[in-house]
Amino acid sequence: MNARSAWPIALLLVTPFDPSLFTPDSCLSTVFYGNYQQGGTTLSVLRPDRECLDTWTAHTLASSAFITETIRDLKQLVWVEEQAVDVALKAETRPFGSELDTFLYTLSAFERTSVQNGDVPLQEVMANSHRQSGHTVLYRSPKAALLSVDHATALSIDTLLPRFWKSTLLPADPVPYIPVPSSSLKHVEGVLANLRFDPVIASIVGNISIPQMNNDIRFLTGEDGKSGITSRHSFSSGARTAALWLKDSFEETGAICELKPFLPGFTSNLVCRYSSVLNTTATVILGAHYDSRGSFGNLRAPGGDDDGSGIVALLSIAKTIKRKGIKFLSNVELVAFAGEEQGLLGSKAYSRELREANANVTVMIQADMLAYREPGEPSQLGLPELFVSSVNRLCCSDHQSFHEQGFPATQVFERAGPIADPMYHNSGDLSERIGYDMAQLKSIAKVQFATLLHTAGYELPAMD
Repeated sequence: MNARSAWPIALLLVTPFDPSLFTPDSCLSTVFYGNYQQGGTTLSVLRPDRECLDTWTAHTLASSAFITETIRDLKQLVWVEEQAVDVALKAETRPFGSELDTFLYTLSAFERTSVQNGDVPLQEVMANSHRQSGHTVLYRSPKAALLSVDHATALSIDTLLPRFWKSTLLPADPVPYIPVPSSSLKHVEGVLANLRFDPVIASIVGNISIPQMNNDIRFLTGEDGKSGITSRHSFSSGARTAALWLKDSFEETGAICELKPFLPGFTSNLVCRYSSVLNTTATVILGAHYDSRGSFGNLRAPGGDDDGSGIVALLSIAKTIKRKGIKFLSNVELVAFAGEEQGLLGSKAYSRELREANANVTVMIQADMLAYREPGEPSQLGLPELFVSSVNRLCCSDHQSFHEQGFPATQVFERAGPIADPMYHNSGDLSERIGYDMAQLKSIAKVQFATLLHTAGYELPAMD
């Protein structure tokens, strides 16, 4: 059948990101489903109608743009991508194509088993969803693929993925493209331009306690033998235990905390706020994710580095805020996100809530994986190439969600290079192992804390 002789149920366009696609008079600006990564390239996914697509293909789409049409209903769209990992870890993997084929076979078996047995994994999530067997590969390349799967499978697809892959669920409806405003960029640039060594700030951040950080990470991983946590997967009881413990811990430092649900069955986001002593809407956000992911087929997911290290850094900052009696001149939020491993779901929900409220987020900084140091390498601090950008290159943790809502956002990471932790997405991601470096974790937490103090402004108690 000639594909153009029958109107397809769905048209899909995958094309390199270009801001010119989203001018106010562009028909593509109303059919945008987000930007996603393919190696070092940012791709836009759009679902135009035939008239719109024909207009663009005539003159403006990149030569590498991919267009597909299908006579099957599109279900939940999921982007899967191979993450950048160190050469030593890469040697443990097969080429993406063969891993993708194996994954699709596993996915088919999962779908068949679920339908034949009447089993619905993660029942609290899927109670209200309609399961249809079968998936469709809509796009594939050596580095990424776009799938259509039923909604229930999409929510648990991270449990089926190869270790060095990451998945992101596409929105059900089109989303606006929101660049970071120039005024927000200028504010951040002004802060950076005026950064100077401050001995008072250096003294404050030096009060972060390694023994306390060690106690906290051992609780989150279950290594202390007391918390009972074996996994912090977003659907697990361990994640809910961690959420309640984190809420109590942050509240003990003077923060006002709220558990904010975002999807049925998922553990909640935790938002902890220190209100400004001034009358201002300006808000600085430090984030990390407390959910975890383990080895395929293994229920244990301690998440010591990914991202227990980021959460412990936030806790260490909070405890030092209390110990030093710090008050802020801007509002400050320390946020522990859930649903990161399923595609930034918790942070997407919260950043969208803030955008709808027209919140004045002056900067958001995410901490994801801070503690692993490859033996023989010096302690490091990894930062994106650009601190904030109007182009969607800040991939791929919860700061990305804020960037997509037009908020200045960036990330701190444990290495000035690709992932090197051999326990990444592994059930052995514990704190008591070679390479887990508490001194490096403290050093990066000090950078986060100093940035917060410089950016938000602060007061110390008056000296007697």
